[in-house]
Amino acid sequence: MSLILDKINYYYGKGTAFESKALKNISLSIPDGEFIGLIGHTGSGKSTLIQHMNGLIKADSGNIYYNGQDICDKDFKMTELRRKVGLVFQYPEHQLFESTVIKDVLFGPKNIGLSQLEAEVAAYGALRSVGFSDDLIDASPFELSGGQKRRVAIAGVLAMSPEILILDEPTAGLDPAGRTEILSLLKTIKDEKGITVILVSHSMEDVAEFAERIIVIDDGEIKFDDEPRKVFSHAEELRKMGLEIPQCTELMSRLADAGFNVDRTCLTVDEAVASILRSAGRGE
Repeated sequence: MSLILDKINYYYGKGTAFESKALKNISLSIPDGEFIGLIGHTGSGKSTLIQHMNGLIKADSGNIYYNGQDICDKDFKMTELRRKVGLVFQYPEHQLFESTVIKDVLFGPKNIGLSQLEAEVAAYGALRSVGFSDDLIDASPFELSGGQKRRVAIAGVLAMSPEILILDEPTAGLDPAGRTEILSLLKTIKDEKGITVILVSHSMEDVAEFAERIIVIDDGEIKFDDEPRKVFSHAEELRKMGLEIPQCTELMSRLADAGFNVDRTCLTVDEAVASILRSAGRGE
């Protein structure tokens, strides 16, 4: 287990009249190589939780262990944690600051002590892995499209060889084609590099299609932590939390309730089509 959170509690405004508990007794194990979807309504604690994972926020109580070592130990190197647990913010503009794309992606590797040559190898390799065009590496990152900015922000984190890649709403504001490109890219990176990907998203379709495990957080607590099909079987509970189930799952559930012999647990369009064809006697 590369990252373990044990009974994490965190308060906003602790000790003031505005004190509120943001995280409540959170315990999670994040093993190597998983694609995890983290979902919850706005204000549920998702962003607070992921900032604990790479040490940007310190818990008020509880422990976080990275490769068996408590990150609050005096001899623990927090810079190493932030190198190995990379965080890509929702708005890439918050992470991009250099005058050119290549300088931006070079910043991280150079900052962790790599030589110029080593940093360039890491930066160019990261840009290639996210499918970024060579023609744009000397362009200003602020002149890029939303999807291109996200690729650069992801490359900047990948260039430091993280073991865990956390992305906060990486498809926000993108059109459907752009969303699919980014999510397919993340799956490819996960499969090829063997790293853990944690996708924070409001899109049930996105996590249903790409995540192997879904963690649902509500009011600072973990409500569900299971494979997607099992999580989305709790439709009513999710709705009470302000969440929905994937549209395909909703449609198939209604068809099943109406008496059609279809699989109500379908998560994607391809699964739904196959189930309907089987029901009509046209499947394999």
